[in-house]
Amino acid sequence: MTMYTYSALMMFFCGFVMFSLMRKHLLLILLSIEFMVLALYLNMFSYLSLLGNDYFFSMIFLTFSVCEGSLGLSVLVSMIRSHGNDYFQGFNLLW
Repeated sequence: MTMYTYSALMMFFCGFVMFSLMRKHLLLILLSIEFMVLALYLNMFSYLSLLGNDYFFSMIFLTFSVCEGSLGLSVLVSMIRSHGNDYFQGFNLLW
């Protein structure tokens, strides 16, 4: 079980580094956030399997992460429709 914990921790830190370095496009940021959420899900699933096979909370977490992903994609689609691209340099946040 420690192998799954270490791999989930490594996945989370790789997603965090990708989130920190690749901040040019919104799609890259959303993909790195989803990768970090999947790493958290793997870590939580391995931890809950040690406690006694109660996976109800992990299904709630997975449902909320799917809702978060669909909300991010809808923001991406509306941003591309209104501005034409997903660059953060061309998007004025103070408008």
